[in-house]
Amino acid sequence: MSTTFTPPPARVDWVDTAKGFCIVMVVMMHSTLGVEAAAERVGWMHVLVEFAKPFRMPDFFLISGLFLARVIDRDWRTYADRKVVHFAYFYALWVTIQFAFKAPGIAADAGIAEVVRQFALAAIEPFGTLWFIYLLPIFFVVAKVARTWRIHPAIVWLIAAGLEIAPIHTGWTMPDEFAARFVYFYTGYVMAPLIFRLAAKAQEKPGRTWVWLVLWAMANGILVLRGVAGLPFVSLALGLIGAVAVVRVSALLAQRSFWAPLRYCGEHSIVIYLAFFLFMAASRTVLIKSGLIADVGTMSLIVTAAGVIGPLMLFWLVRGTWFRFLFERPAMFWLTPKKRDALQPAE
Repeated sequence: MSTTFTPPPARVDWVDTAKGFCIVMVVMMHSTLGVEAAAERVGWMHVLVEFAKPFRMPDFFLISGLFLARVIDRDWRTYADRKVVHFAYFYALWVTIQFAFKAPGIAADAGIAEVVRQFALAAIEPFGTLWFIYLLPIFFVVAKVARTWRIHPAIVWLIAAGLEIAPIHTGWTMPDEFAARFVYFYTGYVMAPLIFRLAAKAQEKPGRTWVWLVLWAMANGILVLRGVAGLPFVSLALGLIGAVAVVRVSALLAQRSFWAPLRYCGEHSIVIYLAFFLFMAASRTVLIKSGLIADVGTMSLIVTAAGVIGPLMLFWLVRGTWFRFLFERPAMFWLTPKKRDALQPAE
């Protein structure tokens, strides 16, 4: 395990494609499960959601750790600004936005006191769909602490793997998801050289790669169907192998201009992640109440598309306006500002 690897300085097409793949899978999961809960029946997209479950979030975190070697040795102030305060700003902002939409319903059901309680609780218990950007800064801090204290990467990885394997279910999002996900983030960090080599080899030998991907898809699908994908050790293996599969398929897709929209989604994955709930909830409500479409799977697909495209449209609308603070961090919230009028994009 090497932590001295320096990833390419520019954006990498296949990395953005992988991020795009993952964010679409995340939106699809929330959209499909939400539609199915509202319709009280299961649609055909449920199969895709279940198939992607073993590797959907593992790959997202693995990709998030890929470029950590480039910044982990920065001074603590700069590191905290880029990797902690940055995400804390967007979490605080979008928790407030989500509550603005959900507070009336909560108040109607349980009163104003419950709204206040849930809003305060969001400081320690990630609210709704925002748990990813709540947890990511914690991962960055733990990785840097381990680096600063000179703990061998193999030891950190083994502890992280043990946490994933252990049946940790406290009922609180942060400890449960930390235990389940940190190993993938840290794998992306310490195994970055290998991951970049695997992506390059996939592009060099596409025929062999597609055969490998078909075999992986069959194995993943069989284990999901048999209900054993979540078992200890099996879930870790499926998460790591599935993350590699997404890396390899993304490396192949990145070579084709047809998949440029997926790459664009990856370049703006945090934009989609922050705002998709608005468009997902609105489109789901319209479809359910209108009754225009009876098929649950088709409704789920439409809601997924709205959840992906809607945030990008909002992002395009607010660029260059005062409302760009929705997706760019104003300099007043920097610890190490460069320019007073500058903003740091969500990415």
